Amino acid sequence: MRTAARLPVLLLALALTWLTTGSAQAAGYRYWSFWQSGPGPSWTYATQGPATARPADGEVNGYRFAVSADSADAAQPRRAPDFAAVCGGTPREDGTKRVAVVVDFGTAADAPDDAGTPPEPRAACARVRQDATSADALAAVAEPLRYNSQALLCAIAGYPRTGCGEQVSDADPAPRTGASSGPGDDGGSGPRSGDGGSGSGSGSGNGGGPSLGLAAGLAAVLGLGAAAVVQARRRRR
Repeated sequence: MRTAARLPVLLLALALTWLTTGSAQAAGYRYWSFWQSGPGPSWTYATQGPATARPADGEVNGYRFAVSADSADAAQPRRAPDFAAVCGGTPREDGTKRVAVVVDFGTAADAPDDAGTPPEPRAACARVRQDATSADALAAVAEPLRYNSQALLCAIAGYPRTGCGEQVSDADPAPRTGASSGPGDDGGSGPRSGDGGSGSGSGSGNGGGPSLGLAAGLAAVLGLGAAAVVQARRRRR
């Protein structure tokens, strides 16, 4: 086989290797995602962050610590949202509202190396003022909270002790699969892709597909391969 004829094959192999390597590098991020009670006993990934979300009396907020590639991969709290089970014994009072808060610290596989065994999931009823945000409700029942300089929610009830939305390596746990749907005032409580939903922070995902840059690079490489084929055919004529 001539060099010109071999070139498209070599370029395609290079492109596939590049695409695979690039996808593997974006393994995921370790962070707290923010959820709200949806219709029925289900969770919905929040469309705004806890600092701006203002739940009504009777709503349930959920937080889950896990490794996720993006919002579509985010793991939801393992306890179903049930306001009556959490706040049923807390009577309503004028000038206040009740928000059930569910905190799931995740599994040992999701925990940072220095975090130790994650605490057991917990739920508590927060009684807060009428205009309180979800962040206010969380602070009422799960302090201490830790935020970074970008308002990313890094720790709930002191967990984890260090770290904030860091990217995991290939050697770390694989992203956890959860319901489709994050910290920051413009979204949920952890990093996520820019798909108009609830995340901000140090990283982003892409919904499981190759990034735009990788796809463009692959297209360019394949284009070069096609040009090489045309050139080789012209030379043989």
